[in-house]
Amino acid sequence: MTEEILKKIEQLPPLPESVMQIEAVYQDPDSTFNDMVKILEKDPLLTADILKAVNSPLYGFSREISAISQAVGLFGMGTVRGFALASIVKKSFTLDLSPYGITNEMFSEFSKKQHALVVSWCLQKKNRLLNILSPAVFLVEIGKVLIAQQIIADKKEEEFRLALLELQNVEAAEREVVGANTLEVSAVIFEQWKFEESLVAVVRDCQNLAKAETEEGRYAAQILNVFRTVVSINGTLTEDSIGKARELAREYGLDMESFNSTIEAFK
Repeated sequence: MTEEILKKIEQLPPLPESVMQIEAVYQDPDSTFNDMVKILEKDPLLTADILKAVNSPLYGFSREISAISQAVGLFGMGTVRGFALASIVKKSFTLDLSPYGITNEMFSEFSKKQHALVVSWCLQKKNRLLNILSPAVFLVEIGKVLIAQQIIADKKEEEFRLALLELQNVEAAEREVVGANTLEVSAVIFEQWKFEESLVAVVRDCQNLAKAETEEGRYAAQILNVFRTVVSINGTLTEDSIGKARELAREYGLDMESFNSTIEAFK
């Protein structure tokens, strides 16, 4: 990774106190459902953001979720932690994703759809890895923000555009032009913010599964990689992106019936 990117990561502001409180409750094995609800209710703006997010049609609930306690009860502490971190962290950045040819709204839609697919699949499978995957999938693309900043600072927008056209692979183009890709940058950002190792690892190992230290970590990284692939960077699901994700799911030995039903329900 280049010194310029590392400097940008080191210069990131510390996470707000609200994140520290949420993390403290989440990491405390003695904390309860009510402890998380109390922390979230202290911040009305954050509560409003979370309720807006969980009521998105993407999650398919027929009734409105009107209280944060309902959200925690339906989604679980780990998943609501993901909603909270995504809301707070993304407000800490100045977003300009123009080098990728997308708007901030497209970038937001990209993350939301990835997250909704992972949540839908994990809930269907009753998969406890959702506690790690929820914040991971919401924040995994944050590295693009710093990469875009570096491309703009170096005046390499045209070089990056041509690399995207030639390579037809976002991460390969990032590496060619900036010397690091989204997953590498995001993992170091997570380390800078002192997130737990399992959360850092699922991002770091997403496309380098041989480095995963545990079977559970490898499985989580596989799920993350599949559902990152299924959503195109402009926030759409295409036959090509679905096909590539389906190939990965088969390669990893994921349950294809649940994968296909998740995609069909989402479409």
